[in-house]
Amino acid sequence: MHPHPAPLRALRAAALLTLPSLPLLAAPPAPLTPPPSSYLVVAKASTLADPAWREVVQALQRKHQGALATYQSSVAEVLAPLQQAFPRHTCFVTPPAEATRAFVSQVHQLTRTLDDDIYTDTQWGILTGYNAANALAIAQESAPLTIHKVASGTQFALDMVEDGLWYDELVPHKMVRKTNGGSPETRSVPQDTTKALVDTLNDYRPDCFLTSGHATERNWQIGFAYPNGYFLSQHGQLFGSDTQKNRFNVTSPNPKVYLAIGNCLMAHIDDPEAMALAWMHSAAVRQMIGYTVTTWFGYAGWGCLDYFIEQPGRYTLAESFLANHHALIHLLNTAPSPGLLHDRDVLAFYGDPLWEARLADRPKAWEQSLTQQDGTYTFSITPQRGTASFAPIDTNGSQRGGRPFIAFFPKRLHHIEIVSGGDLHPVIADDFILVPNPKTCDPTRPYQVVFKAREP
Repeated sequence: MHPHPAPLRALRAAALLTLPSLPLLAAPPAPLTPPPSSYLVVAKASTLADPAWREVVQALQRKHQGALATYQSSVAEVLAPLQQAFPRHTCFVTPPAEATRAFVSQVHQLTRTLDDDIYTDTQWGILTGYNAANALAIAQESAPLTIHKVASGTQFALDMVEDGLWYDELVPHKMVRKTNGGSPETRSVPQDTTKALVDTLNDYRPDCFLTSGHATERNWQIGFAYPNGYFLSQHGQLFGSDTQKNRFNVTSPNPKVYLAIGNCLMAHIDDPEAMALAWMHSAAVRQMIGYTVTTWFGYAGWGCLDYFIEQPGRYTLAESFLANHHALIHLLNTAPSPGLLHDRDVLAFYGDPLWEARLADRPKAWEQSLTQQDGTYTFSITPQRGTASFAPIDTNGSQRGGRPFIAFFPKRLHHIEIVSGGDLHPVIADDFILVPNPKTCDPTRPYQVVFKAREP
């Protein structure tokens, strides 16, 4: 970890992007709109030598007008090209045999070394699939996904989504359902929910699916505290096996995102039978978050819900993954712990990082805005739930709540100078601002950071 002695610093980029100039805004200042982002595809030379996988790379380049960086043996070889391009988005295309736990860790570490700060410098994803055809389908997905329906094998904040359901992994016979913006209702269901969950994927067709509980690279144990069935994988096919050994195949063709926020090993691709590949192949998962190791601490996984589900519409899934990693690095730097170190480089993000999947916009616990006028930027946080505005919304899982407020800049900034709000202890990097969550909220006081900065 690089030294980071002060809570606030202007971060220097090794090479800056050339992007269209953002016009000066007349009073009153307006929210900032991001310009088109630079995009870099990274692939091994042997991957490009395979025509089927080369088409995956080319599909991404066509979709995002992206550049290409290649390496011979180690992904670390592309550090110099990454520093030169300093892209806002980087996609690492790799066949599943090379999308290993070590590769995920190397990408984490590589993407924090583009400049001299401790934070990740590019929004990244690893694009793979059960085979090249599956990876190509993921790469070619272009229509943004607005998430209206969320289903889960564990409790989550139903009040933050339009339509959803969750099955309780701790209490048998319990399911909670919310329909068309109504109030959540608790329902009694059979103890074995294997077929019900398969039917949820096949018939209800959620836009987002969540899981927790015991898992390995080959299975997900549906019930954490009571006997239930399993989800398993075989030759790229995801299926459920109930307590009577009945098999129910998952055939869920609608594009979706999958957050294995609490499972051990769900994202560890150790051979073609890995669960992660079956989720991509037979459940049409286009982006996935999951652990490549056993999980006991949980900050990296569960915290993605704090940004993605509990701030609906504010962040894409890729931004939520990055925001939570920024939060982890900030906390590791200010209050280090073995758990944070364990979680730092082990959560995978699979998929195209620029493909947009976000929840339908809904009222949030606080509003936040980033505006600019004459080179002066203002980041404002406005409580919406009184003194409870900054409290955890849902505490199911591990290491929940308390995440800092984060906003991403539409362009990289430099020569940053705080004007006011230093008492909130902000961290301002070249592409984001982070303000620690004060935990307690005084709705009568302003939560605002004003700073000056220049664009490249």
